[in-house]
Amino acid sequence: MSALAVARLELRRLFVRPLGWVLGALTLGELAWRFVLLLGNFLAAQVRLAALPAGPGYTDLVAVPLLSSLFTGSLVPFGLTELALLVVPLLTMSSLAGERGNGTLPLLLATGQSPAGIVLGKYLATLTWLVLWLTLVLAMPLSLAHGTTLDWGKLAAATIGLVLVLALLAAIGLACSAFASHPAIAATAALVVALALCCVNLGAQAAGVDSGVIHWLALGTHLEPLLRGLVDSGDVLWFVLLTALALALAIRRLDADRERG
Repeated sequence: MSALAVARLELRRLFVRPLGWVLGALTLGELAWRFVLLLGNFLAAQVRLAALPAGPGYTDLVAVPLLSSLFTGSLVPFGLTELALLVVPLLTMSSLAGERGNGTLPLLLATGQSPAGIVLGKYLATLTWLVLWLTLVLAMPLSLAHGTTLDWGKLAAATIGLVLVLALLAAIGLACSAFASHPAIAATAALVVALALCCVNLGAQAAGVDSGVIHWLALGTHLEPLLRGLVDSGDVLWFVLLTALALALAIRRLDADRERG
């Protein structure tokens, strides 16, 4: 069994189980409502914005805020980023902890597939679901591209940022699922870790400190520039490093389980 075979099996499970469909339906419904509210606010402010020489446009007030409320300062809450903090832990909680609880993890390891192949296969399946979810969300603002002026560069940078965030959250969820003995524990741990990354620098910001290690560790430090349209290799590297670290921890945990038999 290869990593791709594991990915196909895990992806089939995600689409067969009702949890994925329920999460997708509820979140897309909420984001559609958010899109309508953002669009209504944008249309109501058209006259005022037209008087500004370099005022924000459709991309700044509708498309990008749809992807995040916390990191764009939007008054309408719960963008895709904020929903992902809850959705991804629920989606990944049974990936490995469920296998362990059902007693099927030893069977999976006995197939000869390496721990790295198992983790990467499940990771690819989860990431595929999340990318499809993001694509459906992006279809909302893109549906009006023919009648508005979209800043394609800024939207592309924001999309890259969201893909990196989803990739990181999926890796964290898998790592927590690898170490947990029960799916609920895995989901709780992944949610706490994700919230910690979002809030680690709030105290420093309140004290007026915008630099240092704590500020570098915060997710918002690296996501906010991407949402503004600025793609920096240092920010991309931060996401890649943390994602690789989380996956390495998950692989190491499975390797330890295999050695214990």
